[in-house]
Amino acid sequence: MRIDTARRDPAAGAGGRRGAARPLVALLLLPLLAACAGEDAGPGDGPTGGETQIVSRDVEAPEVFSVSDQGLWDGRPSLGGGWVAYPEVAVEQIGQVLVRNEENGRFVIGALFRREREAPGPALQVSSEAAEALGMLAGSPAPLNVVALRRDAEGAPREGGATTDFDAAAPIAEVPLAPAEAAPEAPAPAPAVSPTPAPAPAGTLTRPYVQAGFFSVEDNARDAARRLEALGLTARVEAAERQGQAFWSVTVGPAQTEADRDALLERVKAQGFPDAYPVRD
Repeated sequence: MRIDTARRDPAAGAGGRRGAARPLVALLLLPLLAACAGEDAGPGDGPTGGETQIVSRDVEAPEVFSVSDQGLWDGRPSLGGGWVAYPEVAVEQIGQVLVRNEENGRFVIGALFRREREAPGPALQVSSEAAEALGMLAGSPAPLNVVALRRDAEGAPREGGATTDFDAAAPIAEVPLAPAEAAPEAPAPAPAVSPTPAPAPAGTLTRPYVQAGFFSVEDNARDAARRLEALGLTARVEAAERQGQAFWSVTVGPAQTEADRDALLERVKAQGFPDAYPVRD
């Protein structure tokens, strides 16, 4: 009986073809595997939830104070930065105001002061710095709108999903404990350290600070602060922005008692800020 050794094994041929096809299948599966990996990594790579962002801003409060009337700058230079004065107004309850020139749309943030009723001319008196920011000419009345401002804080917590797909806890096997050894000697007690005293609070005053003025030029505000600090007062310059227009305020304090606050107010006024007034922080 003759055996044909040249016959090919069908199984071996099929296996060779399968071996050659494997690299092609692997190449076709690569994009799918990459997409799956991207989906698995997405949720875990983002920022964690539960964060709260607090945004402080000044908002118009016409219910506190609002008036539209003619305003005038008499052409003389004035101290105290940007401000307007209006007769018979409770300035202690108002604080900062937004002054808008209704002719050209320009505005400035400043202080509001009480004006003497007997003073002639338009009802609103404007400081030289406020007039410059509003585009007013000396001796030419302009229609102004004055609105009180209030500080508003907004906090919006971001919702974050809680992870709930934890693996089931594995049972804990009981392991016998070795007998307890004798307790070591207790260490010597550490020497007592007196705590650092906390800074004194600003007292219970509602308005412990003194507002020296508002400035549309930063250098002017910092010059005013340096002049007050030369007297040993604590002055700070704060920058703010309203509808794209920047301004700077100079504040002195805080005072611990009402008597200290009144004395601080008189010292600030004596340094060329006659329109200074008490404010909150």
